Amino acid sequence: MKGIAGVLGASFWAEETLEAVPQNVNTHSKPSELKITDLRVATIARAPMTCPIIRIDTNQGIYGLGEVRDGANKVYALGLKSRILGENPCNIDKIFRKIKQFGGHARQGGGVCAIEMALWDLAGKAYNVPVYQMLGGKFRDKIRCYADTTESHDPKIYGERLKKRKEQGFTWLKMDLGIDLMEDVPGAITRPEGVSVGGGDRVEHMFTGIELTPKGCEIMANFMGTVREYVGYDIPLSCDHFGHIGVKSCIRLAHALERYNPAWLEDMVPWQHTDLLKEIKQHINVPLLTGEDIYLKEPFIELARNHAVDILHPDLATSGGILETKKIGDAIQEHGVAMAMHFAGSPVSCMANVHCAAATENFLVLENHSVDVPWWNDLVEGVEKPIVNHGFITVPDKPGLGVVLNDEVMKQHLLEPGYFEPTPEWNNIRANDRLWS
Repeated sequence: MKGIAGVLGASFWAEETLEAVPQNVNTHSKPSELKITDLRVATIARAPMTCPIIRIDTNQGIYGLGEVRDGANKVYALGLKSRILGENPCNIDKIFRKIKQFGGHARQGGGVCAIEMALWDLAGKAYNVPVYQMLGGKFRDKIRCYADTTESHDPKIYGERLKKRKEQGFTWLKMDLGIDLMEDVPGAITRPEGVSVGGGDRVEHMFTGIELTPKGCEIMANFMGTVREYVGYDIPLSCDHFGHIGVKSCIRLAHALERYNPAWLEDMVPWQHTDLLKEIKQHINVPLLTGEDIYLKEPFIELARNHAVDILHPDLATSGGILETKKIGDAIQEHGVAMAMHFAGSPVSCMANVHCAAATENFLVLENHSVDVPWWNDLVEGVEKPIVNHGFITVPDKPGLGVVLNDEVMKQHLLEPGYFEPTPEWNNIRANDRLWS
């Protein structure tokens, strides 16, 4: 140190200053020597979803938190444990490329994404920086949210509930607007005898035979119109859960809703049908959105390149995790497509979304399903409370995701016995995973 001080000159670097430098470096971890030693799970119930939280442990005592997507299962992550043991968790992209073949669309991506989140949390802690900084920095300090709101078949009750969201500070709203509103209304829906209004949850929209009549379209439009009377026209109001209706009915309904200026119409047909989405988009004057069930960036890029939708809507716990979702945002921006973010989970996954949203320029708004769950905020410590404050989440500056679990509260809301118990039974699953010869 003395030699360096002599070279630099005593007037520039005082000797005592140079001696103090190592004292201010984070030395609680040696990132180059980190190794993954365990993967454990604790599953939270009714948050309002089931949320399997994973913890990746290391040989240096630091750990990372991640979360399997709502509606998935902890085994999606546990089945990957043997493939990450012994790896350096700071090699996030290397590990992701190793395990991504075991993910899939919708909930099947949950295990890969949970591990990816936890690796970012670990790397941030190892290097003592927040995740957003490792992604290139942030475009915003606060993340805009919209809140899931309990549906009512009475538009006045629904309108009042959404008005209360606005009074809570939310600057973006979303409502469900489905054909179930008209199940008992004669002349509103055409469907084959024996087909339920739901159409069957495993039957894609185009194959149900369900179509809206002009009367049905008008009923649904009037429903949205009543809601608009409560919340006004100045605030974005998105619409979702229309039902499994055909392409032409989607177009007719969009025309009927146009006068009430929806912020977007969500998942009108399954995302896989690029040409059908493009057909709908070309015939309507309302923004179209899809994406919550897509795994990895390539299908998002295909939809954006074909201008099949106006907005894409990845769920970070399906789409491939934090870095893959930022890549999605950056790629679709090149095609003029904005990115909203679907989310339904605990504060762990929430913070993964927040860091990604902060670091992605074309981000619009993040979903939250837990505003009405009184103990949701208490599952974690270390961040500003309430987490969703007047419709926004403050981006944390602490290392990693920026949260630690409140063990006492977590244990009060477990789905099943056991809190991050050892999982040695998953240590030695072996297979030849190579995809080529």
